[in-house]
Amino acid sequence: MKLYFAGPLFCNAEKYFNIKLTNEIEKIGYTVFLPQRDGITLDKENTGKNSNKKSKSIFELDKKEMFDSDIFLFVLDGRIPDEGACVALGMCHTYKNIINKNMILVGLQTDKRGAYLSSKLNPMIESTIDYIFENTSSLLTFLEKKIMV
Repeated sequence: MKLYFAGPLFCNAEKYFNIKLTNEIEKIGYTVFLPQRDGITLDKENTGKNSNKKSKSIFELDKKEMFDSDIFLFVLDGRIPDEGACVALGMCHTYKNIINKNMILVGLQTDKRGAYLSSKLNPMIESTIDYIFENTSSLLTFLEKKIMV
């Protein structure tokens, strides 16, 4: 089974967490597309047309990998969920409902901070995700059961 890994990837702590969790998911038997490792990077030094072409290439590769996946994993940690991953979630939710009814949308929110007083997540995000886990061990148990089916 193939898993697309979405979430923040901009500081060392986020990148380390992503790699560590990806390694655990791959040990279970999944093929994981982790954009920070497997994708195209947009260097801050690039400007102008080259940057625009590179952004388009990133978008097209990520879209292909998302739509080819069985599971879309969104790491929701941070004060607010990563905006790029929010767009990706919306795309996958639409794709799932129109074309691939079997795609599973999964969230992981280990961060207890929240931007909303009465809820940890915006309803537009929470309502599109099939399963939300509060720790990595329950996520890994879920993924292990799914790959055995």
